[in-house]
Amino acid sequence: MFNKKAKPYTELLGKTNRIVEGTVIKGDIISEADFRLDGELIGSFQSTGKLVIGPSGIIMGDIICNNADIEGKVNGNIQVTEILNVKLNASIHGEVTVGKLSVEPGADFSASCIMKTNIKNLILSDGQETKQTKTS
Repeated sequence: MFNKKAKPYTELLGKTNRIVEGTVIKGDIISEADFRLDGELIGSFQSTGKLVIGPSGIIMGDIICNNADIEGKVNGNIQVTEILNVKLNASIHGEVTVGKLSVEPGADFSASCIMKTNIKNLILSDGQETKQTKTS
């Protein structure tokens, strides 16, 4: 009577992955979906979606994503293709490359920042980086 078919992978891309407070991950995360981090990541993060770092979230490593909202702490390099929102209680230390940047008053934004439009970064498996940029 009820046919429940497994959803194809592409339908799951609208869902958000979540790492909760109190969880520590040592290693790299690569995801095609959106991601919310309230725990701690010691390693790099790469996604074609949006990254949200909650108030208790910590990343000790590099970030590459399309959009990001940061309310926690980041110590590393950040590359955001579109918009980076830095919230009131955020603490960012490192180098930042963004399309657009929004920093709320009171945030600790101790980073060098390069703003570019239409950033396309490709990280090759051997660690080399190629950039295709269109600056305005």
